[in-house]
Amino acid sequence: MPTATRPLSSGHVSGGRIIFIGASTGGTEAIKQVLLGMPQNSPPILITQHMPEMFTGAFARRLDGLCALRVKEAEHGEAVLPGTAYIAPGHSHLLIRRASVGGFQCELSRAEPVNRHRPSVDVLFAAAAELAGAAAVGVLLTGMGKDGARGLLAMRRAGAWTIAQDAGSCVVYGMPREAAMIGAACEVVPLDEVAQHVLRQVVPGGARDA
Repeated sequence: MPTATRPLSSGHVSGGRIIFIGASTGGTEAIKQVLLGMPQNSPPILITQHMPEMFTGAFARRLDGLCALRVKEAEHGEAVLPGTAYIAPGHSHLLIRRASVGGFQCELSRAEPVNRHRPSVDVLFAAAAELAGAAAVGVLLTGMGKDGARGLLAMRRAGAWTIAQDAGSCVVYGMPREAAMIGAACEVVPLDEVAQHVLRQVVPGGARDA
């Protein structure tokens, strides 16, 4: 039976949409709050959180036990499916690639760090901009530095809807601040409103402002 913290539905989500989330310092709790607001029938969610590799599997399992949707550590080549959130393993960049049978697959890369990070949010967001375009929703949460800001800008320029967490709700207002400064964010919202604003973009009839 569903509980108050595990919503089963929030309307019919749009087919073909994909949500991309990046975070660093303070991001584990921020990601948890966003995912708790997402329904079981959510579009796929790909997440890069700056975290050592020994912790990402446990982080995914913890969220899986709390959230309505399935949460797992991403595996190379696996299908990107609705109702599932994929956490980048701490040893690899997470990207998407087109599957030969249609749709997308997770791609893991041990290429050099970007912005001193592997996984890097910019790597995930750049792949989203290139392959998902206007079907994507990008979210940049709390974190130190600039990782993800330019990737979020690329997503916006590709037609994606982009959201940055506001200063008041960030543990560290670094990455979202940089995104807001360069015009990468369509909107800047408090953490407790992020899931609601994401759902506006993926539920048919939801508001999508210019």
